[in-house]
Amino acid sequence: MSARLLCEGRVVIVTGAGRGLGRAHALAYAAEGALLVVNDLGVGLDGTPAADGPAARVAEEIRAAGGEAVAHGGDIATTDGAASLVRTALETYGRLDTLVNNAGFLRDRMLVNLDEDDWDAVVRVHLKGHFLPLRQAAAHWRAEAKAGRTPEARVVNTGSGAGLLGSVGQGNYSAAKAGIVGLTLVAAAEMRRYGVQVNAIAPAARTRMTERAFAATMAAPADGFDAMDPANVSPLVVWLGSAASAGVTGRVFETEGGRITVMEGWRPGPSADKGAPWTPAEAGATARELLERAATPQAVYGSGS
Repeated sequence: MSARLLCEGRVVIVTGAGRGLGRAHALAYAAEGALLVVNDLGVGLDGTPAADGPAARVAEEIRAAGGEAVAHGGDIATTDGAASLVRTALETYGRLDTLVNNAGFLRDRMLVNLDEDDWDAVVRVHLKGHFLPLRQAAAHWRAEAKAGRTPEARVVNTGSGAGLLGSVGQGNYSAAKAGIVGLTLVAAAEMRRYGVQVNAIAPAARTRMTERAFAATMAAPADGFDAMDPANVSPLVVWLGSAASAGVTGRVFETEGGRITVMEGWRPGPSADKGAPWTPAEAGATARELLERAATPQAVYGSGS
């Protein structure tokens, strides 16, 4: 008797699944028995419209391998697009178990050259593009729970080291990714009662977004283990999206190559309490004394020019 696949029969949405990490996640879920909704708007690296339809190609790739998948080409950073995404899962398969928020693009600029449109576009697709599908899925799962059908639902959000530490030249992207971590923590706390677990990953892998910015680091080796292969990230994403991850929620994981790290986030460090108002000079002197006892923060990614 063959072993049961980790996600057998689970219905999984993956956004931004036409290429890179999203495609790797979709293929990995399908290999573990999941039924896929493959979302991708098919835009270029900077978010501008492209002529091809990568979601359909990935869905066909899954079906050709014996799996089940349907393509969705809507804009998940709009209310209608996010609603259509969840509706596609429900109308096609009759249920929804896992949402993987992954869609995104880059418009990198140093802050003094970063215009409002580039800020809005990146924050829209990353942060709003996480919020709207999450809201639609959460509303469905809450209704299921209130009807006595409490789900084993999972959400996996996609953060970044840039959102945890900052990244020079990526003020818009770093801010959006930091917002995704905050959204993850709130959603995990709010949705736990309805059977929904929400976690985030901060992956490092070779994608259209990273192979230009970090070309030397992301290059594939001539032989041996390819640490930057996006497929290395997917096993953790699949596990987090499965029922096997029961009890794990509100967590952020860094994952790269063969390494998985639980990120511990902001924690109180050295502190002082005068018990009365500080003068500015006293506050400054105290802050410097506390900083001498505090851990040195990790360096911001990248280097300015």
